[in-house]
Amino acid sequence: MSGNEPQTTTDSAPAQDENKLIAERREKLRAIRAQGVAFPNDFAPDAFAGDLQAEFEGRTAEEIEVAAKRVKVAGRMLLKRGQGKVSFVQIQDMSGRVQLFIQANAVGDTYEAFKTWDIGDIIAAEGALMRTKTGELSVKVDKLRLLTKSLRPLPDKWHGMADVEQRYRQRYVDLIVTPESRRVFELRSRIVRHIRNLLDSKRFLEVETPMMHVIPGGATARPFVTHHNALDLDLYLRVAPELYLKRLTVGGFERVYEINRNFRNEGVSTRHNPEFTMLELYQAYATYNEIMDITEEMIRTAARDVVGRTALTWEGREIDVGPAFRRWSMIDAVLEHNPQIARADMRDRSKIAAHAEKLGVHVKPGYGWGKIVLEIFEKTVEQTLIQPTFVTTHPTEVSPLARANDHDPEVTDRFELFIGGKEIANGFSELNDPEDQAARFKAQVEAKDSGDDEAMHFDADYIRALEVGLPPTGGLGVGIDRLVMLLADVPSIRDVLLFPYMRPEA
Repeated sequence: MSGNEPQTTTDSAPAQDENKLIAERREKLRAIRAQGVAFPNDFAPDAFAGDLQAEFEGRTAEEIEVAAKRVKVAGRMLLKRGQGKVSFVQIQDMSGRVQLFIQANAVGDTYEAFKTWDIGDIIAAEGALMRTKTGELSVKVDKLRLLTKSLRPLPDKWHGMADVEQRYRQRYVDLIVTPESRRVFELRSRIVRHIRNLLDSKRFLEVETPMMHVIPGGATARPFVTHHNALDLDLYLRVAPELYLKRLTVGGFERVYEINRNFRNEGVSTRHNPEFTMLELYQAYATYNEIMDITEEMIRTAARDVVGRTALTWEGREIDVGPAFRRWSMIDAVLEHNPQIARADMRDRSKIAAHAEKLGVHVKPGYGWGKIVLEIFEKTVEQTLIQPTFVTTHPTEVSPLARANDHDPEVTDRFELFIGGKEIANGFSELNDPEDQAARFKAQVEAKDSGDDEAMHFDADYIRALEVGLPPTGGLGVGIDRLVMLLADVPSIRDVLLFPYMRPEA
């Protein structure tokens, strides 16, 4: 079979056709093995395709010929077309694509072998740069090698991977054939780098804290449970690094952050994955107001410097992160969206529960007024917050780690940032009163005993750390995955995770 076999979509072609192509490629590999080393590992490229395109953009064929730049390149063959003793090949490496101009008289006997190579094979080429009559920057090849034989055909170049689930399962193929997927993940890397650079410039220290905890803490969430065999001890995959990072703040690391994985044993949706990436930071001698300032700066500069603009589109909605973000108390937001509720009713448990019932909001017996207000907020307000909005002063009942407001202890100095109707960040002035924190942990334990699977455990060592003394501190958690969804304009968290959770294939 010639190397110009039709590209076949793995998600639509009949299985027997694909199996036939695989069998033919395996026969080619057997022949290659018989000739010597089938998968050589002694070639080192000295140039990248994208760099060459950028360096020689706008330069004429004559200028390139005078430059006489000789290069060694390697990549995956995505296009192959030939006319007699001349062939044109397009290869793709990590930086982009470049064309190879291959003549039989320049590569000798290798040309006959080359004609049997397939789309998807990884090849190496050496030669001088040139520009073809059609204006395409090319490598005029005089040395050509097969480095890796691909045994499976790639999807058709016109259709790509039509099956979305298959794109997630076979991300390695998706990245080869879908430029948009590559763009999203390259953008993600630049966003994370931008965040690190910004925090480093503000004298924050990046650290790593444990992934396995004896006590799950730092967030109200259901944890994954694992087991340490040698110690015969149940452990929990962390739901948040918060309590460890604040221990470090006690220890004198007054500006500290971590970007790493969290795990929550909850539902899977377009917004949720069992494991996800969070940024958490803590700054001593800062209130939640300063933390809101940092959050706003981080998102605005990431949009401006990484994406190139602050006016964004997300799921068809126009969002501008350039202007100052709105700051709006949760109670005021609920009242504005539910004019039938009087302000005096907000903290009357029986009255606010009656309003919740009329709104179709389920109220459990253990809910206080604060939890009910939160439920009403989530049902009636959250999805309306399209432009960046800090929702502040959450009820103390639903904020077990946040500092109570000095003038109104039933609410806290806490915010959540919503953009596009989705929560992007959560932050607050940290609770550093060990006795108050102990009392709130006890309340969480009572809630857990009453059936709340997401309530926190009592962490005695964290209380001991607070007794040593935590300075006044502001803290922040940012969902990196959701932030990338916003900046890359993609609708699902699976589109920003290289390997999202999937049920096992049958």
